[in-house]
Amino acid sequence: MHGGPRLTRARALGAAAATSAGAVLLSGCSGAVEVSVPGGADVDACADPAWPRTVSGLEPRETSAGSPAVAAWGDPAVVARCGVAAIPPTEVECIEVDGAGWVPEALSDGTRFVSFGRDPAVEVLVPSEYDPAPLLLPGFTAVADALPSNGLDCR
Repeated sequence: MHGGPRLTRARALGAAAATSAGAVLLSGCSGAVEVSVPGGADVDACADPAWPRTVSGLEPRETSAGSPAVAAWGDPAVVARCGVAAIPPTEVECIEVDGAGWVPEALSDGTRFVSFGRDPAVEVLVPSEYDPAPLLLPGFTAVADALPSNGLDCR
């Protein structure tokens, strides 16, 4: 897309540049996945999110965040963060998966999805190795649905 954030190991994500959500750093196959806690993670729904046990058969990974608002699976890691900044009305096509709206953003080596109509929102970063990326979103519906609605819906 437009020189936006990257989703690579050992490289800080530029998601903060696009949404001020904070940077995420993905590590290699050993050790914890380096992930920052988003600013809105203090809402009740992010205190104990219903993260999926596995994501498309990928096992959970430890994260450096030390917060239940952040989770990761597989290598390269699929990363999810609860409490990112909500997306305002947008012209980007919203994808509806299991009743939850998601706005995709193409990254140089993956896709960033942010739940739509929730404030704060859930962010899911899917490396291109797991394409088609939207097939991983059903596991995150419960977390997105638990967040407060802001009245916006996918069209």
